[in-house]
Amino acid sequence: MAVLSLAVLAACALPAGAEQQNVFRAPLNNGADPFMVVHDGAYYLMTTRGDRLTINTAPSIAQLPAAEDHDVWIGAEDDPSRSTQIWAPALYQFDGADGRPHWYIYYTASDGVDANHRMYVLESEGDDPLGPYAFKAKIADQGEYMIDGEPIVVNGRPYFTWSMNGRGHGGGPQQVYIQKMINPWTTDGPVVELPVDAGMCSEVREGPTSIVHGDRLFLTYSTCDTGKPDYSLYLISIPTDGDPMVPGNWTTYPDPILTRNDDAGVYGPGHHSFFKSPDGSQDWIAYHAKNTSDYTYEWRTTRAQQVTWSDAGLPVIGPPAALGTDLPLPAGDPGPGPRAINDTDTGTGAFQVEYSGTWSSGSGCGNQCYRGDDHWSGETDATATFRFTGTQLALFSVRDVGNGIAAISIDGGPETRHDFYSSPRQGQVMNYRTPELPPGDHVVTVRVTGERHPESTSAVISIDRAEVWS
Repeated sequence: MAVLSLAVLAACALPAGAEQQNVFRAPLNNGADPFMVVHDGAYYLMTTRGDRLTINTAPSIAQLPAAEDHDVWIGAEDDPSRSTQIWAPALYQFDGADGRPHWYIYYTASDGVDANHRMYVLESEGDDPLGPYAFKAKIADQGEYMIDGEPIVVNGRPYFTWSMNGRGHGGGPQQVYIQKMINPWTTDGPVVELPVDAGMCSEVREGPTSIVHGDRLFLTYSTCDTGKPDYSLYLISIPTDGDPMVPGNWTTYPDPILTRNDDAGVYGPGHHSFFKSPDGSQDWIAYHAKNTSDYTYEWRTTRAQQVTWSDAGLPVIGPPAALGTDLPLPAGDPGPGPRAINDTDTGTGAFQVEYSGTWSSGSGCGNQCYRGDDHWSGETDATATFRFTGTQLALFSVRDVGNGIAAISIDGGPETRHDFYSSPRQGQVMNYRTPELPPGDHVVTVRVTGERHPESTSAVISIDRAEVWS
């Protein structure tokens, strides 16, 4: 039985000029390893931040790029053995020891030495995903490098899955393992290696997470080093009444369900989670990907797409969509989506941008820019002024080795400095976001300062698009 690979996203991508309140656009977040859950009419998103655990929440997926950070756990305030290199958070709800529902955050952390990565659990005080949280336990410790732990539930019983070995620690390649759970923070019994052999690269199998459809549970996982452009998603499956501790009970599949899309400028898609649409009728995936084919861990940003199902009952995601693509909101999502101001929407009216000084423009940046075009200037004190009606604005554009530092002001107020430098070059990065503003008319001005990052080759500032929320 073969996996259906990469169906076209024609049903998901909307043409230019579509009703903006009915769409959203990636990136949803500048972070990697996204975990998304919909609970009580709101989206909750966690991504890797390195030194802390943070949740972003919004009533619509289209509003997540504007969502404020809620820090629920600060590494520097924790035990030094688990205070840094905090990766891959996952948010699940289970009944606690008191019989009441609690939220549990499963995450990976270390003392600063990569080989010392282990997995940990936090428990919420009540049933609010935003916490507060208390440290609960180290989980499934095997005395060696371990990452990306998440629970799965098969036939009503919880199990814990994770990635272990590899990365030069304890031998390799890095594989996926499973163990029974006796409560949300404790495992017990034998550890079993799962048959996750399929993949483009041999060195890594990581990020296991599950989705159930019909009478089968699919355990999906990422392959390759996450810095490679070939990082991709594969899967195995088991009947929902099967025993997952028996490797032979799992069905394996040779083909990826999500992989690079060079034509759209999407590389290394993976380390993902699945979530239901607000009305419960659709399955969706949140995943990270890059806008460069370079081998780099930088600027893996969060995206989301709908998951459909083949006649054979297999998940179909389709090719990953380019950044900035108009995608329909999940079913039951109330919106509204943001309104886009492209760099070519020039003028002095609302939802337009006015340039002063010398600016160049063109379509040479292709899929690294919204609608394929952008403006740029290295002239000190050249400005780009956005006028809009709403409550918040975010700026997306290229970061590059030749980009400098911009000064940005709101409604003629004081300027703040923002560095547009990146190596390697990245497209459609959220470089700036205003705080929430009073409803009404506002002006955001971007000024070329002539200043630059010490490693930058020039002080150019790029203007691509703004997103406006009302």
